[in-house]
Amino acid sequence: MSTAARDLELATILPGTWNVRATNFPMWLNRERTSPAMTYTLVTESPLTLRDDVSYFTRDNVEKHILGTDKKAGAGFVWRGRGRLRLFSSRWAVIGANDDASVLAIRFDKTLATAAGIDIIVRDGREPQELRSLVARGTEMFGLTAEDFASLTWLEPERIDTTTTDAPSD
Repeated sequence: MSTAARDLELATILPGTWNVRATNFPMWLNRERTSPAMTYTLVTESPLTLRDDVSYFTRDNVEKHILGTDKKAGAGFVWRGRGRLRLFSSRWAVIGANDDASVLAIRFDKTLATAAGIDIIVRDGREPQELRSLVARGTEMFGLTAEDFASLTWLEPERIDTTTTDAPSD
């Protein structure tokens, strides 16, 4: 598939909200943050640019947001923070998907501020039954090695009272 075709496919697939269901990313494993989700909004198709809003809940049930912009660079994206995080950047890529692209595997590179990691994300409202089995049977389809799969911690969907939120900062 050509780069332009792949970019167009990602421009179609990524916009919307995705829930993190499995991860080895320390930020989601320390129990200080729960219910991580990513919302992508298409800014431009060429060059492919997305806005993203990573949301999560604190231990005190307060919703927090990390805002950024993702620009296509090579096989992946370069994320750049917005607002107070504008000095931070990281690289990430979609490394695999199921047949209907409702489940994606994404890999993050290590930065000065964060460890490398993998997230399995599921499109909001499209939670497949037996998600763990789906990924286990399709590690190659998801771009995962056996070691990658074994490193993942599976997160259960949580019910959160969303009446207390912090507005996103720009």
